Amino acid sequence: MASVKLEDCSQTLEPNVNIKDEEEEEKIGTSVNHGDHVETFSTSRGQQQENHRAKRSHPCPHCEEIFPILSKLKIHLKIHTGENLYSCTDCGKSLKTSQALTVHQRVHTGEKPYSCSDCGERFSHQSNLKTHQRIHTGEKPYYCSDCGKCFTTSTGLRVHQRTHTGEKPYFCSDCGRSFITSRTLTVHQKMHTGEKPYYCSDCGESFSQQSNFKTHQRTHTGDKPYYCSDCGKGFSQQIHLKCHQRTHTGEKPYSCSDCGKGFSQQSNLKCHQRIHKGEKPYSCSDCGKCFTTSTELKVHQRGHTGEKPYSCSDCGKSFSQQGSLKIHQRIHKGEKPYSCSDCGKCFTTSTELKIHQRRHTGEKPYFCSDCQKSFSQLATLKTHQRIHKGKKPHQLSQAS
Repeated sequence: MASVKLEDCSQTLEPNVNIKDEEEEEKIGTSVNHGDHVETFSTSRGQQQENHRAKRSHPCPHCEEIFPILSKLKIHLKIHTGENLYSCTDCGKSLKTSQALTVHQRVHTGEKPYSCSDCGERFSHQSNLKTHQRIHTGEKPYYCSDCGKCFTTSTGLRVHQRTHTGEKPYFCSDCGRSFITSRTLTVHQKMHTGEKPYYCSDCGESFSQQSNFKTHQRTHTGDKPYYCSDCGKGFSQQIHLKCHQRTHTGEKPYSCSDCGKGFSQQSNLKCHQRIHKGEKPYSCSDCGKCFTTSTELKVHQRGHTGEKPYSCSDCGKSFSQQGSLKIHQRIHKGEKPYSCSDCGKCFTTSTELKIHQRRHTGEKPYFCSDCQKSFSQLATLKTHQRIHKGKKPHQLSQAS
């Protein structure tokens, strides 16, 4: 009987093959000479393969990791030795693999070989492209077991979980303040240094964060890569898309602790809370009048400047507020969306309906300070007050 030499073994074995059928495991008879006697073992083919795999496994002498290929073990050992064989010729940074060096050099070359087929945005890493594409697909595979919130990336989930644990592992050496992420710490530290390394070549504005810089550049390019799947409207920022989508879903996740009113945006809640606190941080430089929001101040200042930037395409009439233009356009369209539940009469504005309903309720909220007479409309009160000032309404019209 011929002898068979196994590739990975230096020992020559005398096989005794006994095959009963296709399903029976093949046996190998192994003889070992002890000098005074010969001992024979019967080992399965699977056991032999397992032994060979064990011999082909390469354990790390420093930790418990095992590698099937010697080359992978060699790469791994660099973690323990600190050895870096691949150096960047541009900045001198050392990398452990040639592949890592190739990816790193894209920082210097600006190469972004991976392009999104949905919006065209490009990436230097394939993994970044895959993560980005989840924005378009809506895929959020990482789930928080504490609150059920889902995330696009495992990093996003890990950072989020710190809001439950209270962990803030990143500390500012200047002021001692702690942060959930290293990125937030880096941004914060620029407040101490005043550093704004991201410079816009179009307008000269500088930014401390690259993300803010990229968002800003879209104001010049007009790029709106985030689209609403319900109406197709485009947005320059993902957060703006998210807020917009609440107009379709009706979601109002921010509620006022004082009155319970809900809001779709946190900024709107903050503005609303100023009503309860009596805060009016925005003051007019012309007359000193104060306002709750910067938008209210801006609209008010048009009363001083006479600016009316909103024009009616039907008659050319101009308005200082976009809301006023929309109401005016109902006249041309014949729209009267507000109807009285008591008599069915319809009105162009909610204010007109409110005034009309006082006829049914008898409400007269405007009082004259001179004679205590009450009125349903502010305009009627003002006309009445002229009597006390010595001028009758018909005299005023004759004088004019």
